[in-house]
Amino acid sequence: MLGPVFNREAIVAPKRTKTYLSRGIYVAALFALLCTGYLVFDGSRSLSTVSDSARFGGWMFVLLAPLQLLILCSMSAVGSAASVAQEKDRRTILLLLMTRLSGFEVVVGKLTATLLGPVSLLLAALPLFLVLPLLGGVAPEQVGAVFAITLASIIFAGSVGTVMGLWREKTFQAIALTVLAILMLLVCGEIVIGSVSSLPEAVRLAFSPFRALMASASPSGILTASTFTGIVALFAVMLLLSALVLLIGVARVRIWNPSREVRFKAPEPETGEEAKEQETKESWKVRAPRPVWNNPVLWREVRTWAYGRKVIVIRVAFAMLFALGALIVFDQIQSGIAYESISRVGRSLPSATLPVAAIGVVSLVLVNTLAVNSVTNERDGLALDLLLVTDLSPREFVFGKMLGVLYVGKELILLPLGLLIYLGVSGVTTYENMVYAILGAVILYAFVAMLGIHSGLNYVAGRTAILASLGTVFFLCVGIAICMTIMVSFQGAFQMQLAPFLLMILGGGGALFASLGWRNPSRAIFVASFTLPLITYYSITQFLLQTDHLFVFFAMLTGYGFTIAALMIPALSEFDVSLEKDRSREGDG
Repeated sequence: MLGPVFNREAIVAPKRTKTYLSRGIYVAALFALLCTGYLVFDGSRSLSTVSDSARFGGWMFVLLAPLQLLILCSMSAVGSAASVAQEKDRRTILLLLMTRLSGFEVVVGKLTATLLGPVSLLLAALPLFLVLPLLGGVAPEQVGAVFAITLASIIFAGSVGTVMGLWREKTFQAIALTVLAILMLLVCGEIVIGSVSSLPEAVRLAFSPFRALMASASPSGILTASTFTGIVALFAVMLLLSALVLLIGVARVRIWNPSREVRFKAPEPETGEEAKEQETKESWKVRAPRPVWNNPVLWREVRTWAYGRKVIVIRVAFAMLFALGALIVFDQIQSGIAYESISRVGRSLPSATLPVAAIGVVSLVLVNTLAVNSVTNERDGLALDLLLVTDLSPREFVFGKMLGVLYVGKELILLPLGLLIYLGVSGVTTYENMVYAILGAVILYAFVAMLGIHSGLNYVAGRTAILASLGTVFFLCVGIAICMTIMVSFQGAFQMQLAPFLLMILGGGGALFASLGWRNPSRAIFVASFTLPLITYYSITQFLLQTDHLFVFFAMLTGYGFTIAALMIPALSEFDVSLEKDRSREGDG
């Protein structure tokens, strides 16, 4: 029914070890968070009573449900876009289009083949979530509603990623536009909800997956009629949008592909007269050779369209998303909310922190994706092998790629930095803290750029490199925040929270070391992997406490600066590039 593309993936996937390894790691990570929450909760109060057990089950359900939605939707969107883009980079998409496969079998087959991973993880986590109703505070209907919302969101994110991958020529373009398109839709939905106060509750939930998820996961008990109606409406809307997006992809797949970059040229002239006539027609196109800089890698990144001409579309899309976030900050400043002290109003964060942090995380993700693709595109285009046999030095390659990535993504970097300057000029923050925030952001941009180049050099498969690099950024940006939420949600003795705290930090450090140093481990990468989560935790804690931000900047400079050096020095010493056989090609359809 879904075509041979899906059938082949469904047959090959059970034969891969990583299929079962990923499921085990995912469920084990959720179970570890559940156990950590239990240890922290039990350290502050006893769980001997039914009310305490129900309170714990409901609180953990509210924590794990949005975390699962964020992880699986990110995997679906990025994985589907990267899977299709990888086919285009290897020119295997042309082979699919030359067969008798219909557009439906190509588009829907690629989508469903990619969704096998996220959907299998969702089903693997279902027994763990069904344990929570046994503790109390959560109804089985709530678990079903949360999983229905997550499933619909996964399908929609994968549909957008698949169609974007078929539309755009470059991997970075596909992933960036996928992320920006989904975020723009979510922000527009929130704007509609906020601007129209007379909307019924069911309509509000139908416009926002996150609101529907939190309403269904609320520990209030059985779902109300309005909540149930909103969840059903959201499920229908998400499936309808997915069908519309896929319909566009099916109709345009053979129009978008092959792209202009891979279309075959006209045959060469066979006679001298034909050659002379063609030379006369094309003589106006002849131009003088362009001078190349001493670093040809940097010259190519800066002076050519190495990532495609449509990268301008990404800049415009990010500028639109930035404008929405900046508008929220501007409204908070004009209304005076941004100047309110968190101690006086009872908030845990300043009001302007959330929109600024959201823009910053999106910017970091895009810069990291750009850095990974700067290397994986060379590998998939078989240009990396040629670079290894030239007299190009490792220093020229690494610094050329890193500086080139920062130049190409300059709009992604300068706009968030400009917003920080605006906060300082407006008086929301002091000039001293503004300088610390800007310098800290520069360090983070350098880190994600170097991390992307490191992953591209060490992972053979481009999709694996992207997921490993983005997974590291996700853990440092979101995973540490989840750990902090668990630790500060319950008040208790520090000695009771020390064990689960060390479990989270050491477990995250081990996963980070497995991602960064799995191929060429070193002592520096080992130290960086286990200290970076701790330093990130300390930095966020100091920011929340609103103490001297100099300590935050110094901690970030020490931790992330050391990590940048640990990743950069081995790459600068020699061309340490993984040239192993890409076994993932055997399972690609």
